[in-house]
Amino acid sequence: MEWWRYVILIVSSYLLGNVFFAKIISKANHYDIIKSGSGNPGTMNMVRNLGFVVGLSTLLFDMLKGILPALLGKWLFGWTGMESNIGLFLGGLSSLVGTIFPVFYRFKGGKGVAAVYGMFCVANPLLGAFIFVFGFLFLLLFDYASVMSFFIITILTIYEAFDLGLLTGQGNIILSCLLFMIFFLIIFAHRLNIFRLLTGKENRLNFKKSFSKHSSKNKLNKFEKEQIKRKEIG
Repeated sequence: MEWWRYVILIVSSYLLGNVFFAKIISKANHYDIIKSGSGNPGTMNMVRNLGFVVGLSTLLFDMLKGILPALLGKWLFGWTGMESNIGLFLGGLSSLVGTIFPVFYRFKGGKGVAAVYGMFCVANPLLGAFIFVFGFLFLLLFDYASVMSFFIITILTIYEAFDLGLLTGQGNIILSCLLFMIFFLIIFAHRLNIFRLLTGKENRLNFKKSFSKHSSKNKLNKFEKEQIKRKEIG
């Protein structure tokens, strides 16, 4: 495999990881997500502060940060076989590094769950759809977003490791390293969440209330606009 393919995949995927759709979407809603809630530019902080609809749109856009690098990797390395899987996971890992350590934001970024989930959806779309439903129901019942993230990434990682023969020692060592690094970085990005869970101080999401937040904010924005118009007329 030519070296330039690796360079194109790693660099382009890393730079895509530097794009934070949460910042773009929150700015469009006249909101600064970095100064709100946990300060994390990700889906769950958007759900907490701007509601389910805005949070879902953030998730879908952030998933592209894993989907596009994975597809690019498969295209560069071939659509089938071991090298195709190497391209898929290498693209996903590069995007994850760009998300957690973005050069354009002084290496202070997000947690990368949506990007990694998007990558796994390319690897197995059916399992990805099942996991989405599982995650939605989990949040409805328990409200702990970080725990849901751990479950999702762990299930997807173990399944892929089993499917590729990595757990039986028959798989490729490069694939094993890529999967391990992806899983390790997700855990590393959630280290403060893990500490708060162990000390009983982790914040709950209040997922059910998030369904009405977006409409309430829209009403508030309309009220503020009317007030501004009245002041201008007066």
